[in-house]
Amino acid sequence: MISIAGRPIGPGSPPFVVAEMSGNHGGSLDRALAIVDAVADSGAHALKLQTYRADTITIDADGPAFRIGEQHELWGGENLYRLYERAHTPWEWHEPIFARARTRGLVPFSSPFDPTAIELLEKLDAPAYKIASSEIVDLPLIRLAAATRKPLIISTGMASIAEIHAAVETARDAGCAQLAVLSCTASYPASPAESNLRSLPLLAGLTGAVVGVSDHTPGLGAALAAVALGACLIEKHVTLSRADGGVDAAFSLEPDELAALVVESGRAWQSLGSPVIGPRASEKEGLRFRRSLYVVRDVRAGEPVTAENVRSIRPAGGLPPAAAAQVIGRRFTRDTPLGTPLTWDLI
Repeated sequence: MISIAGRPIGPGSPPFVVAEMSGNHGGSLDRALAIVDAVADSGAHALKLQTYRADTITIDADGPAFRIGEQHELWGGENLYRLYERAHTPWEWHEPIFARARTRGLVPFSSPFDPTAIELLEKLDAPAYKIASSEIVDLPLIRLAAATRKPLIISTGMASIAEIHAAVETARDAGCAQLAVLSCTASYPASPAESNLRSLPLLAGLTGAVVGVSDHTPGLGAALAAVALGACLIEKHVTLSRADGGVDAAFSLEPDELAALVVESGRAWQSLGSPVIGPRASEKEGLRFRRSLYVVRDVRAGEPVTAENVRSIRPAGGLPPAAAAQVIGRRFTRDTPLGTPLTWDLI
């Protein structure tokens, strides 16, 4: 188990739901603050930002290496620098966003993309750090974030087992004592068919860390399935309205969907229970209404037991239905009224 801002995160607690704002603010601080309020109203636990400038994540170049492939569903052909200029959250917005989130009871934190981002977030007393999937190979960045001794969340999209191992070992060696590792498919949007959620127990075993999911698939299905496989943290992008557009809107949840995720992920976690088979405490009353053999019409002593005077009905109390073949043809030992459970002493 780990703890972020006093909130326990682990198998013994309901999933920690993180709403990622990303670039869905559309360049408006007012919209960004409205997203914060919508996240708080949904019941989610945390709000996450991404802390970078275009100049700290790439350079202003326009060769083929700096353009997204033409086939990309959302950003095909876009120049990286221009995309990040459009999508980034201005650094001067971080303080009012963090303040609004805290006022509304949310845990605000961010993904830093370079040392200056960590410096900014430390000034804002960020309670945790998230390493994005593409940055899992940036071991110096991981080392710097881990050295703050704050909880660290690492997304593993695109990563091999060796790369995950290196990132986890780097974090722990640098002083990270509270680590979560997220399964992630780093495509936008992602296909549920590529989620491979059955790898979650494997990821937990390989890393010894709390595990979760950073989910870019449409809807709630993948995130809820992840809970059944051990996810303790769920991260989903959020927007006020997909119809409004935005760099990440197509694979983001709207506020009512986020609220449903909070409720249903809690139910999914609660439903896991224990690995036991047998009657539940709440089924005690139901046990009274199992079927059993009953006398279903008044009979006299000496009459034979037949399919017309003894049947399998609800409630319980009589011989089990399987005993019917053994009792048919025997005779009643005494007068017996309708509604009497059939017991061996009656025949």
